Amino acid sequence: MQKASREFREKPLRLIQITDTHLYRDPRAVLLGLNTHESFEKIVDLIARTRGTPDVIVGTGDIAQDASRESYQRFAEIVSRLNAPFYWIPGNHDNRKVMLALTDYPNAFDTQLIFGNWQILMLDTSSPGNVHGVLSDAELARLQQQLSQLPAGVQHSMICLHHNPVPGTASWMSDIGLKNADAMLAILKQYPATVRAVVYGHIHQTLDFEHEGFRFFCTPSTCIQFKPYVEEFALDMLAPAYRWFDLYADGRLETAVERLQDYVIKVDMNAGGY
Repeated sequence: MQKASREFREKPLRLIQITDTHLYRDPRAVLLGLNTHESFEKIVDLIARTRGTPDVIVGTGDIAQDASRESYQRFAEIVSRLNAPFYWIPGNHDNRKVMLALTDYPNAFDTQLIFGNWQILMLDTSSPGNVHGVLSDAELARLQQQLSQLPAGVQHSMICLHHNPVPGTASWMSDIGLKNADAMLAILKQYPATVRAVVYGHIHQTLDFEHEGFRFFCTPSTCIQFKPYVEEFALDMLAPAYRWFDLYADGRLETAVERLQDYVIKVDMNAGGY
């Protein structure tokens, strides 16, 4: 079991979620018309201007579009400009082995992060060769263990994963989510007083809702966004974004999505997928 720890008592824990950066080996490459390297850099600059130095950064998957070592290296170098520890989990476009090979960042794959009386659990839902996600038996067992045997002083838990554990808002998303979400939810239901938030990405949208007694947050991409409430794949004309959380010792949280302002969106609105 991997852990990262740091004490917070008087101020809230300032957590940044970055997701679906879709970086390429070539920083000039574009995804459906948008340069993902450029938009990611602008997001990091925005975080530095508006949020200062966060306490922790979580990257919730699809870090790379081409699963190249160079793309992961660049993500790590750019996000390190914020002078905060970062942790990541793979998405369906990622290669876990390539990510693990970045020996300059040995703690980035820590799976249980302890900050004061909060724990952040990083779940790997990647299923090699598939767009959809699956929590392995080992990951489900770890989730059960880390919620049932809280470290000393921990009272609140945030669950982070890549794939959406609740159906997306567009019909074409019906088969790309977390296949065994019910198994995860069955575990969470055993600990309603502990689990404060379930945080994910994957579907490139902003969502904040309650489901089965828990609060769920979906965060948009640092590049392209997906149009909600449509039958077929379609892009939305919304700017790149990230989400911030302030986590308080009493279990409260505050959060918002922040987008790039005055950003010229250049995307292929006729794209049928990627």
